[in-house]
Order: sequence, then C-alpha cells, then structure tokens
Amino acid sequence: MSTRWRLDISYHGREFSGWAAQRGRRTVQGVLEHWITQVLRLDEPAALVCAGRTDAGVHARGQVAHLDLPTDWPEVDQLQRRLSRVLPRDVVVRRVAVAPADFDARFGAVWRRYVYRFDDSGAPDPLLADHVLAVRHPLDVEAMNAAAEPLIGLHDFAAFCKRREGATTIRTLLELRAVRHQGRVEFTVRADAFCHSMVRSLMGAMTTVGGGRRDAEWLRSVLATPHRANTVPVLPAHGLCLEEVGYPADDQLAARADRARSKRETSDE
Repeated sequence: MSTRWRLDISYHGREFSGWAAQRGRRTVQGVLEHWITQVLRLDEPAALVCAGRTDAGVHARGQVAHLDLPTDWPEVDQLQRRLSRVLPRDVVVRRVAVAPADFDARFGAVWRRYVYRFDDSGAPDPLLADHVLAVRHPLDVEAMNAAAEPLIGLHDFAAFCKRREGATTIRTLLELRAVRHQGRVEFTVRADAFCHSMVRSLMGAMTTVGGGRRDAEWLRSVLATPHRANTVPVLPAHGLCLEEVGYPADDQLAARADRARSKRETSDE
C-alpha cells in the first residue's frame, strides 16, 4: 500500500538546468529527490511527478508535485520541516500534505499560470535582474493586449513551439494579458498546458508587437503557420515564473487526469 503526497514548491531557476532530472546536471527534481530519499531513509529513490517541467533558468513560485510513499512510512509528517534544514537556498518546499484520492500533479491540472516580467524604463533595477527582462524600447501594453485577443482559445500553436516527435502542439490558451505594475510590464499567460518553449515564444511575439516592429496582422499570420516560425524570437528564461497551477474539485480529479492523459504525454514548459 502507498499514500500519495502533494508538495508545493518554489525555486529560483538561475542555477538549475530546469526541473527534469538529467545525468551530470543540477536540476530541481534531482536535488529534491536526493534529499527526500536521504531524510526519509527510503529503501528506493524518491520519484516526483510535477505539474510543469520548467526549462533551464525558469523560476517557480507555485510548482506542484506528487510523491508516492509506503503507507505509514515513519516521519513523513516531518518531511517539510526536515527538508527546510537541508535544501539549498534556491529551492523551498512550502507545503507537504496527503493528496486527495485520484490526485495527479501533472495530468490532473486544468491550467498553469505563468507570468513574464519586463522592464522598459531604460533604467532597470539591478536587484531584480534575475527575474525581470530589461528591454530597450518602450512596450505598448494596449497594442499587445489587442494583438493577443485572437490567440485566446483552442489553437494549434506549432508556430510558437519546438517540435517534438509525436507530440501535439494543440493547446487551449485561457489568458494572455499584460498590465503595468510598479513601472514594469507583467504578462500573464494561462493555458491548459504548454508545449516546449511556447511561453517564451509567445512573449517574443508580444514584445515584437509591443515595441512597434510588427503589427497584429503579422501575429495572426504567425498563428496560422503550421511549423515553428523563425520570425518569432524566444525570450530568455529568467523573466519567466510559474506562478500557480489549478486543479478541479476532488471528485473530478480522476476524470480530468484520464482526459489529459489520453490527449497527450508531452512535457509542459
């Protein structure tokens, strides 16, 4: 018998080669699995499943993962406290709790919300350099939001994704909107899931429009492109943060996971 646990996790992505464990590289999954195995003295290595496998350099404030452990394994209730003593400063497990029945951190999620942050002031705050992308030209928030409207909904986002063999690029984009906050531009991107590099490519397209180099008609033509569009830049990872993951009510978790699993097995950004 095993019990499924939910972990809520935050990390600073600069020194990580992304979430997913990779031989010879420092990753969020690798660090967490190592220390969970150590502090619980597990017979087998811990195996985490996350909501969104972030790329190298991407941050997370609201990452979610699940972990299956033998039922009644001793001292699991002390896992969060023990991890706080041994984990490096750039990753924090904020909460550990028994997961609802049928919870799946990846396939049970109904949406992931990312925020990309820009500074177009011409005098960016150096203390925020790890989290905010400084751009040289002022961004027109109204123009970007107007251009974003046709992208909302169910589309094939092949133009914004790095193609992976056998993986679909069809996604439902739920929100794509910029606001000015404390003198900076914060762009929220929320979807049922993301294909590889999709968020940073969308942001590259948005800033191309917001900086006046292209217009909304260009963006519509990009969306209609059935393959990766070379005219769309992929922005650096450090401006991007996974802020939140949404899940349905507990009695809908199993149905949601079954639907998501049948549609795709591809990784999320």
